[in-house]
Amino acid sequence: MKNYDSLNYQIINTPSKLEDIALLLKKEKTIAVDLEADSMFHFKEKVCLVQIAAKRINVVIDTLQIKDLSLLKPFFENRDIKKIFHGADYDVRSLYRDFRIKINNLFDTQLACMFLGIKGTGLDAVLQQRFNVKLNKRFQKKDWSKRPLPDEMVRYAACDVIYLLPLASILEKELAEKGRLSWVYEECAILSKVRPPALNSDPLYLKLKGAGRLNRRYLAVLEHLLQSRRKIAKKKDKPLFKIFSNNSMIKLAEAQPVNLQQLKKSNTLSARQIDMYGNVLVEAINKALNIPENKLPVYPRGKAPVKKPEVEERAKGLKNWRDKKAKILEINPSLVLTNAMINTLAIHNPLDKSDVERIKELKNWQKKEFGEDITGVLRKIK
Repeated sequence: MKNYDSLNYQIINTPSKLEDIALLLKKEKTIAVDLEADSMFHFKEKVCLVQIAAKRINVVIDTLQIKDLSLLKPFFENRDIKKIFHGADYDVRSLYRDFRIKINNLFDTQLACMFLGIKGTGLDAVLQQRFNVKLNKRFQKKDWSKRPLPDEMVRYAACDVIYLLPLASILEKELAEKGRLSWVYEECAILSKVRPPALNSDPLYLKLKGAGRLNRRYLAVLEHLLQSRRKIAKKKDKPLFKIFSNNSMIKLAEAQPVNLQQLKKSNTLSARQIDMYGNVLVEAINKALNIPENKLPVYPRGKAPVKKPEVEERAKGLKNWRDKKAKILEINPSLVLTNAMINTLAIHNPLDKSDVERIKELKNWQKKEFGEDITGVLRKIK
């Protein structure tokens, strides 16, 4: 286990310190970024720390002390400075959600590992393999919103990011040797544009696995239960799963207990949960049961398109080619072509280069690397 005590880092917790570090960051060509959030402990998650490392910089920015990170926006948007993340999707969404920070010139080391065919792509597994470093993950699920943070937790956060710089250098070299560096660059450019989902008024059950198999009455009960859970979680400032599990919500929607006695007999919740929230849940269920039949919700089901035999044959041929190609490249088949892309290609049936260029779902690197193979497969299918 690495000893973090000798690690040199600076805590940025005032606007003046942030201003100083923003000036230094502009001079860097490559930096590594990570963040810590509190999604395990609060109803509305937020970024609590942003860690940034460069050759001569290692800082931990306390974003609960400094809520305005606008000084860093030009730095993150600067296309001449490479920003290295590991598993960037969550970080990109979170930085945009909380600070409206946009990121240009992103490089994701986890994505790089995937395109190199590395099996274990978690940061701890990769660092163990590459540098024989074992990260101290005991703080991974701690509440990063608490203040003051223990020194050991801050050291952990600072250490988590410093290895990304040498790791990225190694991975870029290996990708270049395999001729895949441009693939990852394009994928990273797309990844840098992801955004958090917009707030909408869609029913909450649409986000719950298993809701699609329920009938309309059960759906009404489930929606009322989910709305009640949300209100409780918001009031208590806790994540939804710490109020009731999704599985409990589904079971209650099916059992439909209309009083506390039936709720207890359902064996769905603990005695403590029933004591705290039983009346609220029973009230929600009874309200749903009183909804008229003609006003019950309907689970939206897109009508599956009927595939013509020739389309199915093309999809089968493309899938066989895709799986063989992935085996040769030693990467996951979905990186070559997703099933959705295969279906699109099977429908459009591109037979030459110009046809392939018109398939907007394909990335440029896929068109370049696999375009001839794809058209070749499809031309062989009558």
